[in-house]
Amino acid sequence: MKKQEIEEIKDLYSLLTQIIPEDLSVNLDETKRRRLEIVLRARMGQSQAQICSAVGCSKDTARYWMAISQTEKANTWQENSVGRPKTVNESYLKHLRNLVTHSPQDYGYSFQRWTAGWLSKHLAQELGIEISDRHVNRLLKQMGLSTRGNSSPQNEKSTKKTTITIEDINPSLLSQSQSDDRQC
Repeated sequence: MKKQEIEEIKDLYSLLTQIIPEDLSVNLDETKRRRLEIVLRARMGQSQAQICSAVGCSKDTARYWMAISQTEKANTWQENSVGRPKTVNESYLKHLRNLVTHSPQDYGYSFQRWTAGWLSKHLAQELGIEISDRHVNRLLKQMGLSTRGNSSPQNEKSTKKTTITIEDINPSLLSQSQSDDRQC
């Protein structure tokens, strides 16, 4: 290691002790680790180009977190507020499937059938992931589920086999056809 790299590591370490809370887990995900490194390198006085090449991030990301590092919000690198909203994971889909297959009354609600809006609200409260009711409907459709009932009266009628005879349509025709048969 070069002397400059060793000094850089020492500087990073001293900044780390100032910024990172003591109860921080050692296992940082990649996004948070990169944010932290950008904030630290910016505090060390590195340029945007130096940070981008060292961290492997875009200029926009480096610029954003460099600006944050110069404000009182430098500790917000841990928050997930920047970027695309949280994505739906397997746990969310499992909970969604479970909710749809059970009555809302099982969960303390007064209504009898789930709506996408209520599913979204309930899951946001339970899992902390907020998505629109339209996205809930999209997910349900992908899973082959719906907030509507499994069968409707129209579907039940269409599955029954029915036979229609002429007498059912116009009973008077039956008596005419019988009298015509007698005359022949």
